[in-house]
Amino acid sequence: MSPSSSLALYSETAHTAAAHVISAYSTSFGLAARLLPSGVRAMIQDIYALVRVADEIVDGPAHEAGLAPATCRATLDALEAQTLAAVGSGFSANIVVHAFARTARTVGIDESLVAPFFASMRRDLDPVTALSEEEYRTYVHGSAEVVGLMCLRAFLYEDPAPAGVRRRLEDGARRLGAAFQKVNFLRDLGDDERRLGRAYFPGTGPKPLDDDARTRIVGEIDADLAAARAVIPLLPAGPRRATAVAAALFGELNDRLRDASVEELRTRRVSVPTAVKIRVVATALSTARSGRRWAP
Repeated sequence: MSPSSSLALYSETAHTAAAHVISAYSTSFGLAARLLPSGVRAMIQDIYALVRVADEIVDGPAHEAGLAPATCRATLDALEAQTLAAVGSGFSANIVVHAFARTARTVGIDESLVAPFFASMRRDLDPVTALSEEEYRTYVHGSAEVVGLMCLRAFLYEDPAPAGVRRRLEDGARRLGAAFQKVNFLRDLGDDERRLGRAYFPGTGPKPLDDDARTRIVGEIDADLAAARAVIPLLPAGPRRATAVAAALFGELNDRLRDASVEELRTRRVSVPTAVKIRVVATALSTARSGRRWAP
């Protein structure tokens, strides 16, 4: 087997592993990803797999395996170093990192997006009693907004947009990533408070989140989703459908978070029933069929 075909086999095997990660860990996001054209879908799966592995280092499995906090930090640091090295070289012995690096080198994901992501993951290893408004915004940028920007680079790789349109799409990608993260903060409220000892929202910390704060956060999510939806028609057709579905599913989740009391959020993880998901997806797809790519 020639070196080039050996690398192709290794890269394809790495992508297969990355694709399995998204199918095992995500439902709403995984459903939306299946609507993407195969080439774009593969790149999104490669991105998501690395994000998921980093998240698992700080959110449970590493601790359950017996790793001390300092060891978790060293493991995360090593993953970041492996990732940046692989983006530079095009190869990693870590198969998930290799899949990510393959996509990153293709679409132009560099340290300006990778480093903020790992910085936010590292923040999760510190005890959180309260985040300031600035710390909260920085955390959301690194943990979610840059992931939205990574996905956008994959979306536009074969169908680039003019500079002005791209800037609008980048703002929408950041806002959609932020919305997803804030929804997950509320969905995971009980687990974050009890098991992980975390409080992300400014003004909470030792003071528990109350219904007024929840209402304010849900309003932030509404605004983020509205900003993202405004530019979805500017995306290429395949990413447009998938992004519209993801935004619609998280919008439905946000409506359910609005209707639940904070005490309910502490005792159960809000989800969307399958029948409702089917309806939401069908509606989103029907509205995403048309788009004006280079609208002023």
